[in-house]
Amino acid sequence: MRIAVVEDDDGVGDALVDALTEVGHAPVRMSRGADLLLGYHAMDVVLLDLGLPDMDGLEVLRKLRTLSSVPVVVLTARDDERSVVRALRGGADDYVVKPARLGELHARLEVAARRRSATSDTGTDRLVLEDIVVDLVGRGVEVDGRDIALTTKEFDLLAHLVTRRGEAVSREQLMDAIWGNAYVAISRTLDVHMTALRSKLDRPGTIVTIRGFGYRWDT
Repeated sequence: MRIAVVEDDDGVGDALVDALTEVGHAPVRMSRGADLLLGYHAMDVVLLDLGLPDMDGLEVLRKLRTLSSVPVVVLTARDDERSVVRALRGGADDYVVKPARLGELHARLEVAARRRSATSDTGTDRLVLEDIVVDLVGRGVEVDGRDIALTTKEFDLLAHLVTRRGEAVSREQLMDAIWGNAYVAISRTLDVHMTALRSKLDRPGTIVTIRGFGYRWDT
């Protein structure tokens, strides 16, 4: 797996590159946000520090999301809630606070890079749900003829719900399917992404909350 290691600290960056190389990945060290914005297209996943010399990592993330849906794991010393929420709402797939345990970080990178597609459950690659069109293979969404830009995790949530439309899907099922077992306890991550997905679709009542259980797609 090709991993962009966007980290300006040479000691941390070199250690990450060595650790990821040892487990069979192909890490590419980048020291600036501009390096990522130029080289993201060759990457399978991004490991992004927020304290970069040329621009703040949250700004890098915002610009990257206008260009690509490549999975992004933020790795930073910032542990305040505001930074976590801003990163997740800005399109990050995960948020890890330094110092990170390498085994756990490796697992999180693999989960972030895993694109879950439910096409085998539906028998079709394109779903038309009233004025919402979901392209499961091309990972595109249209609402009333307009393209809607979703992050990786937002699309994964959408795909999981629309391919099970009419079914009640528990929070635990969604957390396990989208983030993996390690994420089951971090339910606030699901809430942040679900709120963003609903806002972007702007179709109240389409995703129904089942109190104390989970969600259901209702079109």
